[in-house]
Amino acid sequence: MKTKFTCSNCLYSSPKWLGKCPSCEEWNSFQEEVVDRPTKQSKKQEAWKDGRKKATKAIKIEHIVKQEQSRIDCLDQELNRVLGGGLVKGSLVLLGGEPGIGKSTLLLQVALQLSNKICYVSGEESASQIKMRADRISKDASNCYVFAETNLTKILQETNVLAPDILIIDSIQTVATPFLESTPGSVSQVRECTSELQRFAKERDIAVFIIGHINKDGLIAGPKILEHIVDVVLQFEGDKNYSYRILRSLKNRFGSTDELGIYEMWTHGLRIISNPSDLLLSQSDENLSGSAVAATMNGARPMLVETQALVSKAVYGTPQRSATGFDIRRMNMILAVLEKRAGLLFGMQDVFLNIAGGIKMVDPSMDLAIATALVSSLQDITVSSKNCFAAELGLTGEIRAVHRIEQRIVEADRLGFDKIFISNYNYKSLDQKKYNIELVGLSKIEDLIHQVFG
Repeated sequence: MKTKFTCSNCLYSSPKWLGKCPSCEEWNSFQEEVVDRPTKQSKKQEAWKDGRKKATKAIKIEHIVKQEQSRIDCLDQELNRVLGGGLVKGSLVLLGGEPGIGKSTLLLQVALQLSNKICYVSGEESASQIKMRADRISKDASNCYVFAETNLTKILQETNVLAPDILIIDSIQTVATPFLESTPGSVSQVRECTSELQRFAKERDIAVFIIGHINKDGLIAGPKILEHIVDVVLQFEGDKNYSYRILRSLKNRFGSTDELGIYEMWTHGLRIISNPSDLLLSQSDENLSGSAVAATMNGARPMLVETQALVSKAVYGTPQRSATGFDIRRMNMILAVLEKRAGLLFGMQDVFLNIAGGIKMVDPSMDLAIATALVSSLQDITVSSKNCFAAELGLTGEIRAVHRIEQRIVEADRLGFDKIFISNYNYKSLDQKKYNIELVGLSKIEDLIHQVFG
């Protein structure tokens, strides 16, 4: 039996194991696999592919007839939004995420609530285990078929007979084709099984969901070509200490990758969060210092998030810096700007920053809200809970404009805020009469100190 070592990142092959791939320079990416032996089945497939290539002809783009994409309503507004309006027939969708985050629960929940015929293939759980989880999620599941199998040939044969509208594979790392001698989950098996599922989906016009594991770096396990083969790549993420889950689109051939869906994990499955701003804002009736609300954009979705800061005198000599849900290097930059441009002394102060709700934010428009929360905690002055902030802070102390400012203002207006502090550059292009909320334009950090703290 001959073996070779293949890089899971770029598919570079070597007769021996290498610590660093000479092609993509990735470390510890080589996996051992058995050299594929030519079979009659593979030769038939190659002959069919060659014959199909000879039969096709090049067509002018102006002569191509545009066809409308037929979509399946998933009865889940968050999943529909991320997919771009629904599940496209004949598409191959890859869903990745950490163990226990809720990938199987999400797809099983979708399978149980749809009236379409669905085949749920599980290579990790038995049929009785899936039945127990299905009873906890929903009672009505007349059109969902469960098939516990890992042999890809048997899966495709059963699916061909059943002819479902949607096929769910849980997970691709457990499925193997008998025409390859390598173990399930290896580079060659994942690549071959995914390619076969893609061909099957296009021929039968069946929408296919495949669940993929992730590695220690948080990336989808297996060869990188796996993400190139599929039509849509979804990432299901969240913190196990919190009940919130975020569904992001990393690749979408049928829609935008800016959308995201938010869920909350319950004992009876995943609950859709239609208004995440209500959960991420303060639940206290009293106004306390060190708190400010930021009008952010998470993808293409406006959200209002509360930022909390605690600034206290350093008791142990060396000041501590800690940030939860925000980049600590960005926080240190904001501290440096406040000390240099506004004359506020943070050098001998402990600084702790927290984004309420356990959500992680990378939107630079949070700079103004974070700076306000830091100054509020340092001077122990309360900021009105009816004020929100949306602007980026530059190194020279200027308040910079942010994109999609109108969506942020509309969201803040809808939630009943009285004022929103934005950049003066955004303020000049807006019509104050269109909104019930008061717009306040700022040009530099000194204007923020004067307008908010007097």
